[in-house]
Amino acid sequence: MRIALLSPIAWRTPPRNYGPWERVVSLITEGLQKKGIDVTLFATADSLTEGKLHAVVPRPYEEDKLLDPKVWECLHISEMFERAKGFDLIHNHFDFLPLTYSRLTRTPVLTTIHGFSSPKILPVYKKYNDTTFYVSISNADRSPELDYIATVYHGIDIENFAFQETPEDYLLFLGRIHHDKGVSEAIQIARKVGMKLILAGIIQDEAYFKERVEPFLDGSQINYVGTVTPELRNELLGKAFAFIHSINFNEPFGLSVVEAGACGTPVVAFNKGSMPEIIVDGENGFLVDDVSSAVEAIGQLKTISRYKCRAIVAEKFSQEQMVENYLAVYRQIIEKNN
Repeated sequence: MRIALLSPIAWRTPPRNYGPWERVVSLITEGLQKKGIDVTLFATADSLTEGKLHAVVPRPYEEDKLLDPKVWECLHISEMFERAKGFDLIHNHFDFLPLTYSRLTRTPVLTTIHGFSSPKILPVYKKYNDTTFYVSISNADRSPELDYIATVYHGIDIENFAFQETPEDYLLFLGRIHHDKGVSEAIQIARKVGMKLILAGIIQDEAYFKERVEPFLDGSQINYVGTVTPELRNELLGKAFAFIHSINFNEPFGLSVVEAGACGTPVVAFNKGSMPEIIVDGENGFLVDDVSSAVEAIGQLKTISRYKCRAIVAEKFSQEQMVENYLAVYRQIIEKNN
């Protein structure tokens, strides 16, 4: 089985700090490599893999603003499709654009849809619905206008997340600083319960940060620590009393929610999108509707077993489970294509 994995090029694969799609691609690539699969990763030239790396993009365009994203995206995608006949299957993690190349090869193309940035991209997915294959990352994130071969939940390298039995007395928000992620709501929750809140993540909306976040940063109760390395992320997640996921949109998956659970940290999440597929209410956290109910849930968190939080992740969201699920999909597609 010869598999080509097409990663995004905004960030390195795996990312140094932020880069959730690239992180997932890396875990799949390395998991396949360990199972003896012939896998080639198409990513930026500075990417790291035990498999084969093929690159035309020297660096991530988010780290080098001299690179024009559209130019290098075209070169990256075309480079892979020009080599398509050398593979049994192409696994696309680059959103909708590679689909426009898919009818130019007989090699089957599987696309993991990491979420829909806008309904405006659906026409591309609909055009290639009958000739390619789609995987959703949660049942909640499926479009009724598309067909899917499977849902495959993201997995994490759980051994790299240290379990912490005894937490410290702070709440943690880790994610994009954007209205969708509910940073302002997380601040409201912390202020109402009178607990320290640490905010971490890339600022995706500068205006939102300046208007809804920065005025509340006091260096004492509400602190913003910026983007974090994997090592600091692990430490912050493990020591948190609770992870706050006060989202304002239908979350396609929620890697940080799973990572928190791997450290034993319960999650208080707004009940939107995929959250009911990740959070077992009352077992590894609480599903809530608003700020007020989140405040109530924090008062009940001592009933949650931190061991149970990690056990749920180990059972449902491990790298091993994700790779096995994708291998089953690969075999199904390759068999159909023969």
